[in-house]
Amino acid sequence: MDKKNIEKTKKTAALYFKDVQGEKPFELWKAFDKELAKDLSLFITGKMYAREKIPHQTRQLVTVAALTVLNRTDELSLHIQAALNVGCAPAEIAEVIFQTAVYGGVPATNAALKTLRQVLQDKGLWPLEENN
Repeated sequence: MDKKNIEKTKKTAALYFKDVQGEKPFELWKAFDKELAKDLSLFITGKMYAREKIPHQTRQLVTVAALTVLNRTDELSLHIQAALNVGCAPAEIAEVIFQTAVYGGVPATNAALKTLRQVLQDKGLWPLEENN
């Protein structure tokens, strides 16, 4: 086992998913297959999310956009929280969601905005002070 990757996975998971509400995918995977859960986590969190080719904020905004277009609101909630954890502003996240209307349709955008609003309410960040 690569100890460097394990440490990188732990560090990245703490950065992205600290204080995240709701079930984390790792916990779901682990309930079914502990070894596969570990392997998935080491790859996704330790390899993909830990890459330094783009900033963590950009990586999470890309993830928010993809999950919005795919209308995956459960996973979107997790990654909106992760985006906030890595320093994305609520207005930036909203703008990315609005941008996806062109590609994913207005219903997917509306579902994502509802998810964003719920996350912000849960964190005491709603209503937004600055609505443009």
